[in-house]
Amino acid sequence: MIPKKTNESTQNNLKKKTPRQPKKNKRDNKAKAIREYTAGGVVFRIKEGKLEFLLLQDVKGRWSIPKGHVESGETLEQTAVREIGEETGLFGIKIIDKLDKIHFFYRMNGKLIFMTTFVFLMEATQPDEALQPEKSEGIIDVSWFDEQAALRAIEYKATKVLLEEGAKRIKKAYGIQ
Repeated sequence: MIPKKTNESTQNNLKKKTPRQPKKNKRDNKAKAIREYTAGGVVFRIKEGKLEFLLLQDVKGRWSIPKGHVESGETLEQTAVREIGEETGLFGIKIIDKLDKIHFFYRMNGKLIFMTTFVFLMEATQPDEALQPEKSEGIIDVSWFDEQAALRAIEYKATKVLLEEGAKRIKKAYGIQ
């Protein structure tokens, strides 16, 4: 057998290889991140036999569901009801069911935040109640959308999935097509 010839530069390259660094995984980020918790809801009403969803628009023009931070001593349900009232002016609401939770990371003031948002399915008990965006919190608009318009308006995929799940449950419970 003839030994394979290697040139000097190939041998040097082989010697210079450093071991691969282990990839950082999301668990490492979670350990370093500040944990925050919010609660909110996929709020709906049935008006003239049609299903509509309440969305709010932030200063960056993004439409989403109302939600906010859990305050000391509050349950998740209390937070969801309070925040929807504060952010949208809609106080006549009731919780129908728990939908799910959403996890995401974001940065604020150079700090990594790991957010968990608990989302409830909620019905407007006074469907004609006037809406009032909480402008002091960066909410520039609040409006009712039909299902397809709401899905087009929402930017975040996880929120769209929860709205779709909520719509499915409502249609089944109320016999809506």
